[in-house]
Amino acid sequence: MAKLVHPKLSYEIVGALYEVYNSIGGGYQEKYYQRALAKEFSGRKIKFRKQLPVNLKYKESDIGRYYLDFFIENKIILEIKAASKFYYRDVRQVLGYLKAKELDLGILACFGRSGLIYKRILRGK
Repeated sequence: MAKLVHPKLSYEIVGALYEVYNSIGGGYQEKYYQRALAKEFSGRKIKFRKQLPVNLKYKESDIGRYYLDFFIENKIILEIKAASKFYYRDVRQVLGYLKAKELDLGILACFGRSGLIYKRILRGK
């Protein structure tokens, strides 16, 4: 049986996602969820950086830059969307972030009008 990656921290992050959604609901722009999550993470004493720039490299040369919504405890990337469902491009985006930061776990969360959905995304070895 495979070992769950960062279970305690993942649980805390998901709890924060639900706290924000249950407090303000769906239908807002992504920036408002980011602000609310930053306050929630701070209140829970979860260390994070938001809008963290990460360079994309090709053969040791920088060719672009990503901005992570949240980089939590130097372990987990959290990408949030103001949408009702996941899109394949969103999953690919998180996988690209994981590869660039050489991390194992990302969480993709969608704040939609009809509810909050989230997905744990693991980087393949």
